[in-house]
Amino acid sequence: MKPLPPRSVPPQAATSAMVLVALMWFAYFLNYCDRQAVFAMFPSLKTSLSMSDEQLGLVGTVFLWVYAIGCPVSGYLGDRFSKRLLVVLSLVVWSLVTIGTGLVASGATLLAMRAAMGVSESLYMSSAVALTAGAYPPARRSRAVSVLMTGQIAGTVAGSWFGGWMADRGQWRGAFFALGAVGVLYALPYFAFLHRVEEPQAEQSSTTARLTLATLARARTFLLLCLVFPVFVFGIWLLYGWLPAFLHDKFELNQADAAFNATVFLQTATFAGVLAGGMIADALHRRLQTARFWLMICGLMLSAPCIHALGSSDTILVTRLAATGFGLFSGLFIANIFPASFDVVSASARATAVGVLNFCGGITSGFATLFGGLWKQTLGIDRLLSITALAYLVAGVALIIGIRTLFPRDIAQCPA
Repeated sequence: MKPLPPRSVPPQAATSAMVLVALMWFAYFLNYCDRQAVFAMFPSLKTSLSMSDEQLGLVGTVFLWVYAIGCPVSGYLGDRFSKRLLVVLSLVVWSLVTIGTGLVASGATLLAMRAAMGVSESLYMSSAVALTAGAYPPARRSRAVSVLMTGQIAGTVAGSWFGGWMADRGQWRGAFFALGAVGVLYALPYFAFLHRVEEPQAEQSSTTARLTLATLARARTFLLLCLVFPVFVFGIWLLYGWLPAFLHDKFELNQADAAFNATVFLQTATFAGVLAGGMIADALHRRLQTARFWLMICGLMLSAPCIHALGSSDTILVTRLAATGFGLFSGLFIANIFPASFDVVSASARATAVGVLNFCGGITSGFATLFGGLWKQTLGIDRLLSITALAYLVAGVALIIGIRTLFPRDIAQCPA
């Protein structure tokens, strides 16, 4: 099947779409600032709240599992009701939860707040990606979504560094107060713009949910992505959750320096990889319908040796180089996972598709932070990273097989 030519977009609509992406980006930036700051504070939380390594591992696990369960529900709501309302509501609630996290007095209370964070942030992702993708034609979709994904990268760096910096000064509670306050204030201009954005009339039939899930189940390529995506995010969250503490212990760094080395090199390279992955995918998609999938394969295969090196390197220089390589290559995957799913899923099911993918990824990545805490003293973070590298290679091979055997039928059956 020959790809359709790119659709022209009126200048006014193009400007509105760019503003939409910019506002979505900053909200997504805050989303990751608020969720990631806690991981840079583990040494302080261990002392202040008398938490064990296993309990610290649950800080990520509880959030990710609750977030995962909420994502399919939020995807369904996004395909049935106003995506604009859902993203603003999510921003306000998760910001209030962030403020509340600064008030916790025990490890159990912290875990409860992380669960609440999972519920509130799960409302955002599905609708944000669907709104962003819907503002652009297919030939520019990867680029738009990749720009949005860079908010995750910037938020991870800023949130981790700020959390570590404040924790080193004995002000970890103040970090949560400040981050939450910014989110509440940002909700005002965010809503003021979004309420003018047009979106398709949502279908609210009770039978639509079953039809949407049945449509996703028939897309075998999408089901394969539901298996591959969890493998990828397991590695990501193992690094997000435990790399700062791993470097803190291995190289005897303070919390701010450990957070800096664990995020800046990795995330700066990921920023470049995501943008490059989006632009390359859109350029190649006009000639090759499987371009987004091949870029994800490259991302997995090339990330594998880098994630192994992150755990096994003996110097901070090699660690930085490995983090840079992993970030660059993983960006190819991040930029294309959701646009690739949209190639085989109809527009009416996009938010649900994102929600299902995040559910699969969130459940598995929750084990990453949990296993990091459980096996930190026995198996070790370094060996766990090496095992993950092997899983990346297997996932890449599975995608190659899927392109050859599953994709042709699914792309032919997907509505334009």
